[in-house]
Amino acid sequence: MLQSEFALDDRDRAILRLLQQDGRLTNLELAQQINLSPSACLRRVKLLEERGLISRYVMLVDEKAAGLPGTAFVLITLDQQGRTALDSFEAAIQDHPEVTECCLLAGAADYMVRVAYADSADFERIHTEILTQLPGVVRVQSTLALRTVKKTTMLPV
Repeated sequence: MLQSEFALDDRDRAILRLLQQDGRLTNLELAQQINLSPSACLRRVKLLEERGLISRYVMLVDEKAAGLPGTAFVLITLDQQGRTALDSFEAAIQDHPEVTECCLLAGAADYMVRVAYADSADFERIHTEILTQLPGVVRVQSTLALRTVKKTTMLPV
């Protein structure tokens, strides 16, 4: 069920905001922060999960601490845009953990890929051994981020 198929109230929004900030909150802590009983809070969380608003719980790794301080945004153009070519590219890119995000685009390039890398030699390896070797790739244009000004996983609910 999609969000547009049901209305969120202020407590649902508060639950989503709080869990986006800290997915490790206990049900008791969450219930106290939104002034609900623990059982009512748990029912709401379960309903948000069932409706697909809460899709999963994850923890975030600090890129620098993990030895991957570099971020590149790469525009990729394929030789064709048919369903088979797109499916082939999208299946192949799943195999590379260096690619942390991949979006199909409307515009001059077909995909934008976010890449995490350790240093310039690592990025060169990713570029030559991975990105340019993906099915159907004819053009790769990279932009290296100098500094991240804002990065969040939180959605404005």
